[in-house]
Amino acid sequence: MSLAQPHLAPASHRRPGGGDRTRVPSWLVLWPLALGAAILTALWFGPLPQRAQGSFAAHMVMHMGVVAVAAPLLAIGLLRLFPRRFSRMTPALAIVASFAEFAVVWTWHAPALHDAARTDGALFMAEQASFLAAGLFVWIAAIGTRDAMSRGARAAGTLALLVTSMHMTLLGALLLLSPRPLYACADLCAPAATFTPLGDQQLGGVVMLIVGGASYLAGGLALLASVLRQRTAPHGDEAEGVS
Repeated sequence: MSLAQPHLAPASHRRPGGGDRTRVPSWLVLWPLALGAAILTALWFGPLPQRAQGSFAAHMVMHMGVVAVAAPLLAIGLLRLFPRRFSRMTPALAIVASFAEFAVVWTWHAPALHDAARTDGALFMAEQASFLAAGLFVWIAAIGTRDAMSRGARAAGTLALLVTSMHMTLLGALLLLSPRPLYACADLCAPAATFTPLGDQQLGGVVMLIVGGASYLAGGLALLASVLRQRTAPHGDEAEGVS
């Protein structure tokens, strides 16, 4: 799955004179959108919401599944399906999106608000919706800016994803290394079987470290690789232009 050109329109909808005579079915181009929607459906309508009421680790699996697995797939699919809708996005917006997701994630993991979302259905739905919105915002802004083929845009996208990876890693480490449970729900709710409240919280921290940190880091490194590759391209492009 390439992050370099995620905004291309479905091949089956390209104009006949577009240079590529191969007609690729839309479902082959839009498979990230379908897969992302399937994962999101499984996360929200499977057993995890019920399990998350009593397990911090299950709650974290939902959270990371939404922002670090479903969101990037949905973002790539939406960028391919509606390239013109996102054509006015600027590289600077990727940085704004990164800090917006930072605010959303850390706010919902404040003890009082997190405990409330674990016990109140309306707050739980608001939390999950904001996770999805923030995740889509940062992934779309990072890899789908108007100048996605320029080094400046990709550099901004790289920075946005790496900053997000850093704060995900920091929060995961805080949850893992805390000497005591940070949430009252650890005592009020029934923790996952065979886990103490602290062990359940630590497992959630591990999930955030591995899934959240790694996903955004991988996305950032993929964009960084495209920036570094493009640094060697201008000489060749100039030669082609002269010829």
